[in-house]
Amino acid sequence: MSRDEDERQQARAARPIHAMLSQVLVAYTIEADNVFELRMADTGNPGARLSLFAWFNALRFLVDAPATVSELERQAIAPLEGMRARLACLERWRFVALGPRSGAPSTTKREGWGSSRGIRLDSIVRLTRRGCQAASIWPAVLDEIERRWKHRCGAALNRLRPALLAIIDSSPKVLPMFLSRRLAERPLSTQVGSGPAAPVLLPTLLSQVLQLFAIEFDGLSETPLALCANTIRAIGNCSVPERELPHLTGCSPETSDFGWPLKPYVALTADDQRGRGKVLRLTPRGLRAASSYERLTEEIERRWVAQFGRATIGTLREALQTLLNPSPDGVCPVADALIPPPGTARAGAQVPALGRRTMNPAARQRMRDLVAQTDRFVRDPAGTLPHYPLWDMNRGYGP
Repeated sequence: MSRDEDERQQARAARPIHAMLSQVLVAYTIEADNVFELRMADTGNPGARLSLFAWFNALRFLVDAPATVSELERQAIAPLEGMRARLACLERWRFVALGPRSGAPSTTKREGWGSSRGIRLDSIVRLTRRGCQAASIWPAVLDEIERRWKHRCGAALNRLRPALLAIIDSSPKVLPMFLSRRLAERPLSTQVGSGPAAPVLLPTLLSQVLQLFAIEFDGLSETPLALCANTIRAIGNCSVPERELPHLTGCSPETSDFGWPLKPYVALTADDQRGRGKVLRLTPRGLRAASSYERLTEEIERRWVAQFGRATIGTLREALQTLLNPSPDGVCPVADALIPPPGTARAGAQVPALGRRTMNPAARQRMRDLVAQTDRFVRDPAGTLPHYPLWDMNRGYGP
């Protein structure tokens, strides 16, 4: 074994539990999203790349009947502004229609259509024809992906599921069925509606344990886990060219972009060595956040060992590593899940983004970036998948 490969294996073994939970969840989501994309194309909706995130956190609550924004917020355990933004995108992509509480659905666009403007707590949300098609497809897609994962890595899942359930069952919190960036700003102490009855799926188990880790981390840190685990970790003590940040984090260019949440932690300066472009460096506050991130993740894992038992946490870590790391014969279950089927955007199919009829140069570049990202994921899942999922609305709320 080469020195470089030995160092990579040591780095994989030292990854925090939250990073491995994130990577497996993203891999599962990508495989499900690819299958959904193909099924929607079969219904005459090419390019309808709506992610698993949107099904779990919005559409599934509308299957039986329309609902108010307030009801969706309560059921999804989501902050109101996040729900409004989500619904605005779904409306713009024509999966849902919003209207006033009274009266029949209108055939004209509401004021503020496709944006959060004018979305009230008592606004009624209904599935459109496209939304109904998506809602009929998602349960079958999830059944198929669950079967694939059981066939592909059944032994590891037989160890992983009980460990995840042991952690979830020990928590008094009621959590979303799929990871959300933020929870509603209220105590999670009462059971909420969960939409259509369904078995506990692997993405739900992964999401809820990851959410518990994030809640504990964010309660101790001034910097959210979502920032620490991706951008701040990826930059570390180095100077990183801005254009390389998506490669280093495993996130999309949009979700890893240097924006206002990162300004206190990251400095953007000219790249004197290359003579063009910008480089990113951590500010003193960013360096403190990076150091705190390493310390807190270790502290939380030690507390979890004491709280849930060494056997449970050991089994959790070992099962996640089995899924993410190549076996002696070179087989990696997660890598197989990430191989995109022909006809999907991740395989190079040129399809307009949601809500668009044509592809402009920026959209074509985004598709090339998506294919390149997928290639990196397949070659080295443990080394390239994000350490915390960030959902990009340009990808239909996909990773």
